[in-house]
Amino acid sequence: MVNPIAVIGPTASGKSDLALDIAEALGGDIVNIDAMQQYTGMDIGTAKVPADERRGIVHHQIDVLDVTETATVARYQQAARADVESLLAQGRTPVVVGGSMMYIQALLDDWKFPATDPEVRGRYEADLERLGSLALHDRLGEVDPEAARNILDTDGRRIVRALEVVELTGQPFAASAPTIGEPRWGTTIIALDRDTAELDNRIALRTERMFSQGFVDEVRALLSRGLREGVTAARAIGYSQVIAALDGDHDIAQAQELTFIGTRRYVRRQRSWFRRDPRVHWLDASTPDLLGQALRAADG
Repeated sequence: MVNPIAVIGPTASGKSDLALDIAEALGGDIVNIDAMQQYTGMDIGTAKVPADERRGIVHHQIDVLDVTETATVARYQQAARADVESLLAQGRTPVVVGGSMMYIQALLDDWKFPATDPEVRGRYEADLERLGSLALHDRLGEVDPEAARNILDTDGRRIVRALEVVELTGQPFAASAPTIGEPRWGTTIIALDRDTAELDNRIALRTERMFSQGFVDEVRALLSRGLREGVTAARAIGYSQVIAALDGDHDIAQAQELTFIGTRRYVRRQRSWFRRDPRVHWLDASTPDLLGQALRAADG
């Protein structure tokens, strides 16, 4: 029986290259699990593998949203599960790759999302617009300290969702999270990591490359397509910093520095999140024979 392989881990660890190697070796398809790579046109800033470098391997859940659309975990869960099950039915290996933490859990665990209430959500979104994410994060800390510790004070959308769930359910936000058990479809979960100094250097080089390869022009083009009105796309790391620079809040050099800082901060959260999952097979991305180690892990 074919079982999926998930390649997860912090940003800039080398997940995309390993996933392509695995898919090529096993005759599989890639299933993206990076929230922002779902957006058409968000290419440079998300380090999306260019179409001509995908080795002829089919990629699913990439370029499926317009930047004006809202990316939701629930939509992804439904669509990606359908992709995985279709591939399994064909006898093809799904190679799931990305680092969006809640998306990974939604795909591989039994996660049923609490209902949403437009009135309650709208009230918190209005407060976010009026007061800012820091003020709402403080409010979350009062009603659900654990959620506040786990959600960045800049992540307005997740803060709003946590406050909404707490109000609607009367329970902490974490109570709606799934219990970690056997991963769906018997998926092998492989996580890549590197020495912290090495990873920081890779993040710096990646950020520098983004800005030298036309990232600012990419953002300008997306703004003409409605990026500013997007609830999730406009808040992506890098994109929000460049938008602020184009608005005159700071210069492009500072936008680059803030992008590096934001990415490094996000990587620390990814590491902490993934390290809590006992099912993960950790591999050092700088080690020789990385593909062989990954395939051996998948074989059990």
